[in-house]
Amino acid sequence: MAAGGTDWDLLSSYVGLIALACSSVYVGAYGSLPNPKRAAGAPVDEDDEEELPERMSSGDAYLFPVVGSVALVGLYAIVHYFGKEWINWALGWYFSIAGVGSVWKSSISLTRYLLGSTRWKQFDKTVVSVKKGHESLLYLSWRTPSLFLFPLAVIPSAVYSFSTSSRKSVLITDLLSLSFSHNALSLLKLDTFQTGSILLSGLFFYDIWWVFGTEVMVKVATTLDIPIKLLWPKSLMFSDARGFTMLGLGDVVIPGTFVALALRYDYYRSLKAKSPSRGSFAKPYFYAALAAYASGLAGAMSIMHLFGKAQPALLYLSPACILSFFITAAVRGELREGWNWSDEPEDFPIEEEKKAI
Repeated sequence: MAAGGTDWDLLSSYVGLIALACSSVYVGAYGSLPNPKRAAGAPVDEDDEEELPERMSSGDAYLFPVVGSVALVGLYAIVHYFGKEWINWALGWYFSIAGVGSVWKSSISLTRYLLGSTRWKQFDKTVVSVKKGHESLLYLSWRTPSLFLFPLAVIPSAVYSFSTSSRKSVLITDLLSLSFSHNALSLLKLDTFQTGSILLSGLFFYDIWWVFGTEVMVKVATTLDIPIKLLWPKSLMFSDARGFTMLGLGDVVIPGTFVALALRYDYYRSLKAKSPSRGSFAKPYFYAALAAYASGLAGAMSIMHLFGKAQPALLYLSPACILSFFITAAVRGELREGWNWSDEPEDFPIEEEKKAI
């Protein structure tokens, strides 16, 4: 600790963890952007096609805290009555196998982004299709670089599973967690700001009860040794001697879906205004939500540091994210329009093609 009393090691850990979480939300939000041509039904290259998962509705949002509570109590009961060893073993293997697919998918997305879509489509494409009559039973396709990325995607899970250390590598844990977060934010989508507000409000009370009202949340979080958390060393030199600050993946993904929804709303507004650029469009709602997310995390960590007790992050993140929408929309005079907007892919305007020069 410095002579003035400031613990710079611990402060750097808080800042690093906030930056890591915000970066994850930022990248995941961009991964959630739709392909407007696909959404509008226009013909596109198969590489540009995206799966169109069901949006989370208000009914789903009301049930989410209930389902989460049941799962949490179930895990607590298993740990309490049967011990932590076998559940950590089983879940460790499950997340390691899932981690291979998750890291592989994220690495493909990163490689395609770095190479550019045009260069990516120049690689050979392999397709495997199994049909029974006119019904498709199996359809797989990949570009050549994907095959070379697969062995690399196995490495993090292999190291995590077969590590003999009692403390898993923080780098491997974060790598797996970041890939889970990226893919979850790309696939788990809210349909409206109403649904997002319901979801965050419900989990606001869920987090308060299970953290302050019982020992269940803290017990499960500190017992399970699986890659569903972000870690940052409490050291400027990245030493693990003092341990780590930790943020559960739920505190990244759940409010992250609201931030991603704000980005998709900005994107929708830009397309509607005939300024269709996936990267350079005005993002007032997105920046407001992302700033609110960072501020909420900073608030949670400040209170945790002040009182020396674990805090339910959604106690701070939920109202911060919800208020970011209402304040931004009210200032811009768009509250009714934003509140009634629905994130349905078919409602997105078709992005105009940029003519080659």
